[in-house]
Amino acid sequence: MLTLSIVQNALEVGFIYALVALALFLSFSTLNIADMTTDGSFTLGCAVSAAVCLMGHPILALPAAMIAGALAGFITAFLQTRLGVPSILAGIVTNTGLYTVNLAVMGFSSNLSLFSSDTIFTLAEETLEPVLGSWDRLAVAVLITGVVCLLTVRFLGTRLGISIRATGDNPDMVRASSINTSLMITVGLCVANAMTSLSGAILAQYNKSADINLGTGMVVIGLASLIIGQTLVGRGGMGRSVLAVVVGSVLYRFVIAIALRMNVPAECLKLVSAVIVGFAISLPTLKNWVAFQRKKRAAVRGGRE
Repeated sequence: MLTLSIVQNALEVGFIYALVALALFLSFSTLNIADMTTDGSFTLGCAVSAAVCLMGHPILALPAAMIAGALAGFITAFLQTRLGVPSILAGIVTNTGLYTVNLAVMGFSSNLSLFSSDTIFTLAEETLEPVLGSWDRLAVAVLITGVVCLLTVRFLGTRLGISIRATGDNPDMVRASSINTSLMITVGLCVANAMTSLSGAILAQYNKSADINLGTGMVVIGLASLIIGQTLVGRGGMGRSVLAVVVGSVLYRFVIAIALRMNVPAECLKLVSAVIVGFAISLPTLKNWVAFQRKKRAAVRGGRE
């Protein structure tokens, strides 16, 4: 049985990681690009956030991390659109280079501790804890994620956002409409990686530490959340799609919490994540297969009658 503290932690981390799933929704689902920069951008956000926090500016750490993530997305887009590097390889190249960049940001240390520094959560604690008690950190995570979700829905409804969505659906038609597809891809990847870095920045302040390996497997986590949400909530308008991303992220963290509660070794969590992703991806096919078998049995019974 899940305790209240485990439920709180799953909700808090679920809303923080929802930004990664939202970034993959923009790059993977909307732009139809498998952006492998995600792992490096997430760690970059952690590193920048920790470094700026140590300077005494926890709030400034968030936009600083977003700018750094946008630059990482720009490099990936430049490799893809200007140098002709395939999208997957462009992301891998950028991700590989970001490992050294992240180490440099962290002073060539594999981890940074923020236990002696203020964070957005400690700053909010003074105001929110008397009202919300132990739920103050969840309120901060929900507030930031909610604002980003609303801005994303609003952005994808603008002329620029619609052009980005059209680029993912039919780039040839977009080119015929005299829209610069390279620019749309660049903007989309910059925004997506900015959101990924923001997620890493918040997580670093949430954990009060940053580690060079925090971003490992982030693509799997984001895809799991994205696919779970789309499978259970379904697809519709932008608002519903963004809601599905958040729901999927929270549900994914609950699945991980249950796995930990069942004493699954921490070393096996990546395998659990891979299994969840594989099952989520195959769930629509399994649903169609079950529906087909039911129709088949009904047809056989009708023929016998």
